[in-house]
Amino acid sequence: MLRICTAIVLAFMPVSGIADIMGVVHVIDADTIDVGEIRIRLHAIDAPEQDQNCTTEHGVAFACGAWATDQVVARFAGQYAKCSATDIDKYGRTVATCDVGGVDMGREIVSLGWAFAYRRYGMDYDLDEVTADAADRGLHGFHVQSPAQFRATRVKGRIPLDPNCRIKGNISKHGQIFHVPGQEFYERTGINLSRGERWFCSNTEARAAGWRAARR
Repeated sequence: MLRICTAIVLAFMPVSGIADIMGVVHVIDADTIDVGEIRIRLHAIDAPEQDQNCTTEHGVAFACGAWATDQVVARFAGQYAKCSATDIDKYGRTVATCDVGGVDMGREIVSLGWAFAYRRYGMDYDLDEVTADAADRGLHGFHVQSPAQFRATRVKGRIPLDPNCRIKGNISKHGQIFHVPGQEFYERTGINLSRGERWFCSNTEARAAGWRAARR
């Protein structure tokens, strides 16, 4: 309740009037933390979502969102932070830069390859990402979909809920058709569960449920 009330107060308060936020860091994910009772989205960085997977150069899936969070937990959790608010986002979170023991959290996270510079909201960490990328540091050593693109495609039903069940059971005017990764219309096909569309784990499962394979 205290966190909700605090968020409401912050939402109607000019950012320039918000005092520095100080307290112990509790890591939510690689770009979001709690400091005391305040939920903070770190300024100008963007990390993979918790359920986001990346792939190695050999095509092996890697839970990079959870991994990035684990790195930030190991580095910053339980430490004392001083944060300066820069904005309030559409979810009511305070956007801020945070200092832990003289270290800018955002800069450290991007420099070590645990998140990317979010240039849409600021160029603060642009060169830090360039350096990390050149060294294949952290996430830069994998094939990673940008977190923003991942969020957009997930909302449209294009990202499987289970990475092992990636076959899309689509319903169209042509009937119940399933698409497998690599087919022509796979990427652009979204799954709407409320319409009865489904994700399948195998071609056999899809056919048994009454879907037929897409021709291309």
